[in-house]
Amino acid sequence: MAAARFHGVELDIRDFAAEPNEETPSPATLARWLNEQGAVAKGMRLKWRYLIRMHNTPPIVLMFKDGSAGLMVAANADKGIVWLRDPLGGEGDPPVPVDELRLSQVWTGDVLLVKRRRDESEADARFDMLWFVKMVGREGKILRDIAFASLVLSILQIFPALIVMQVLDRVVNYHSMATLVTMTSFVVIFSFYEILLTYARRELSLILSTRLDARISMHAFNRLLALPLEFYEREQTGEVLGRFLAIFKVRDFLTGQLMTTMLDLFTLVVVLPVLFLMSPTLAWMTLASAGCIGLIVVIFLPAVTRTMGKQIQAEMRRSSVLYETVAGIRTVKTLALEPTRREEWDQKTAEVVRWKLAAGRMANWPQTLVMPFDAFINRGIILVGAYLVLTSSSHLQAGALAGFMMLGGRVASPLVGLARLMESFNEVTVSLSEAGMVLNQPTETKAMTTGMRPVIKGALSFNSVNFVYPGGTTKALNDVNFDVPAGTMLGLVGRSGSGKSTVTRLLQGVSRNYSGYLRLDGVDLREINLTHLRRSFGVVLQDNFLFRGTVQDNITAGRPGYTIDDVVRAARLAGAEEFIERMPAGYDTWIEEGSTNISGGQRQRLAIARAVISDPKLMILDEATSALDPESEALVNANLQRIGKGRTMVIVSHRLSSLVDCHQIAVMDQGKLIDIAPHPILLERCEIYRTLWLQQNRHMQSSGASDAGQLSEGE
Repeated sequence: MAAARFHGVELDIRDFAAEPNEETPSPATLARWLNEQGAVAKGMRLKWRYLIRMHNTPPIVLMFKDGSAGLMVAANADKGIVWLRDPLGGEGDPPVPVDELRLSQVWTGDVLLVKRRRDESEADARFDMLWFVKMVGREGKILRDIAFASLVLSILQIFPALIVMQVLDRVVNYHSMATLVTMTSFVVIFSFYEILLTYARRELSLILSTRLDARISMHAFNRLLALPLEFYEREQTGEVLGRFLAIFKVRDFLTGQLMTTMLDLFTLVVVLPVLFLMSPTLAWMTLASAGCIGLIVVIFLPAVTRTMGKQIQAEMRRSSVLYETVAGIRTVKTLALEPTRREEWDQKTAEVVRWKLAAGRMANWPQTLVMPFDAFINRGIILVGAYLVLTSSSHLQAGALAGFMMLGGRVASPLVGLARLMESFNEVTVSLSEAGMVLNQPTETKAMTTGMRPVIKGALSFNSVNFVYPGGTTKALNDVNFDVPAGTMLGLVGRSGSGKSTVTRLLQGVSRNYSGYLRLDGVDLREINLTHLRRSFGVVLQDNFLFRGTVQDNITAGRPGYTIDDVVRAARLAGAEEFIERMPAGYDTWIEEGSTNISGGQRQRLAIARAVISDPKLMILDEATSALDPESEALVNANLQRIGKGRTMVIVSHRLSSLVDCHQIAVMDQGKLIDIAPHPILLERCEIYRTLWLQQNRHMQSSGASDAGQLSEGE
């Protein structure tokens, strides 16, 4: 953290998650975390003679054997001394000089180099073909080794054809046993090296493809996580998933067909000159036929692109129906919506089949038209060659013709593959375009990796805050002004659409394109690091999502460092301890997908435990009790007073009875703040609040009037 701070990168240790079974974080783990937080870091192992020369570098982190670390701030090669500083010490503490002997007793040899990211990183760059090319280019060493192996293999592939020529022209014609023995030994030697190099190239290609696969998958998923919530709210989830999965078609193309074709091109470069030496006539015929195949593919490329794009879009719309049906299967079953969903699925399937048939027919034309040229390369060349041998119009002999056919097939294959590659490239381009519609959306990466990380106390200040949702025309918040000190329990009430939930969205940084000033402890909310902000909040929604896993896993979600004692404390604070202990396995009880094996009240209390485990100084409860039964609601409300001690609480609720104990209640209407005061004062002076209160407590009024009537009759 001290090395990152030197470069202006502020870090929060709570953002760090160590690898499983790793007692002390390794340089690789720390480098991964720093790269995610907006820095550029690299872990490596150095020897003393290299470390001592790094005297003009920024602070370097040295990893020690006891799991701690030191900060090397200077070095002097002449004196053989480096200066170390304690990263947990003060900025003014003088560094300590250390020589090689003393350092070797504590230093592991591992270092961590850190610098600030100044250019556009791979994680932030636009997802397009150039992005993939750059990613492949980073594997330069493996690519060089694969290229060298391919070149040698291409050269070795010439010799079997030459040996066949010699066997036919000399061994068979002249019955030379000595030549046959010599040729046999050559075949054995060349076959051995070919097998060895082929295995090595496959191994390198496998390593390259798996590394690219892992990197593409991680970057694509990280980009998906970095997209703002507003994007997911306005897009269909099924289409988002369909477009995201299109990126794997690009991955398969890069690590499969493209790589194979590029490797085969080495054969073309090496073998083609040999073909021209054998027979220029046959070589030109082979090239011309392959060129015609490529020309046909290029001509049909635009039409195939259009129909294939329609097919992919239709498949994504069908995937969207599938996702919605599975996600809402409970509603489908309870309302007997199977026929409706089946009809919609059938319609989408018919659309997919129609475009798939159209795309297949369109692709069938070029595939049919290239067949004569393909057949000529594989069968016609030998007939032309035989004619040349019989007419003696060239120096071509039977052995040379056999050798030409062996090498000609190896040349024609990459040429035809290159033409096919263009057709596949067309499909990949469409897939990349679809994936780019999701992955190239503006992300929150900068907001999550930069900004201030102040200590949160919970004082809120709204000053002339205005906000309009994207695509909207009316203000969701209209000139909102209020201030509440830290430790305040603030209630937000109002009719539907009054702007209550919008206030909580702005506080969580979900939407940042507001005007005016929204301050947290005097700091503008847009200046605070977004990850730090959200980790400092505890948020409980009306419908909270629990992940498939144990009770403990869900309470500690995103907080891997917390112990079972912290989990129990949070559960007790949320009123969840009593029902967790009655579960079959207690805190290790498995929660099924969709939380089907626990009640709504239990799910809400687990969500509250998840929110309070990090002891946040500001909590947001957005309709957290509106979906609960009266008993569960009463239990949760009883715990709110205990939860709210020492922290700011922002509670959104339609039920005013749950807000009467709030220090301040803000009344919203049509995006405006109508009034803010405690409950008794609002009843007296705020007409909207009084109307809402009377509507919700009408039964109490009627009950009171009935009791008064009975009393007067008795008198």
